[in-house]
Amino acid sequence: MTNAQKTVIVVEDEPDAAEMFAEMMRVSGFRVLKTHSSTPAMALIAEQRPDLVLLDVMMPDVSGLEVLRFMRRDPVLASIPVIVISAKSMPADIRTGMDAGASLYMTKPVGFLDLKRAVENVIGGKAA
Repeated sequence: MTNAQKTVIVVEDEPDAAEMFAEMMRVSGFRVLKTHSSTPAMALIAEQRPDLVLLDVMMPDVSGLEVLRFMRRDPVLASIPVIVISAKSMPADIRTGMDAGASLYMTKPVGFLDLKRAVENVIGGKAA
């Protein structure tokens, strides 16, 4: 399956960062949907069942980690890979993200090539 048939949902409260991640994914050939808060993200993810979610942790309403836990509790959504992209970079933050079910945890700023490689690895089942 080519990337063009795959959907990535970007959950990021900062519009500029959301657009940057979305554009990185579009350039890589993905269909991209964006949302700027966690509550609509959960509905969007449940409705769309994307191939991948790029998820920020620090959100205005509910923590991105709650979105991740919501997905991992739902049998239909549990297998969707999630890359957490967060400014929270302490080892404890990363461990919390991985324990919540992240496929990969990346700290901001994230460069295009690093993100592209991470997405390809995670979607290809080669998560680190």
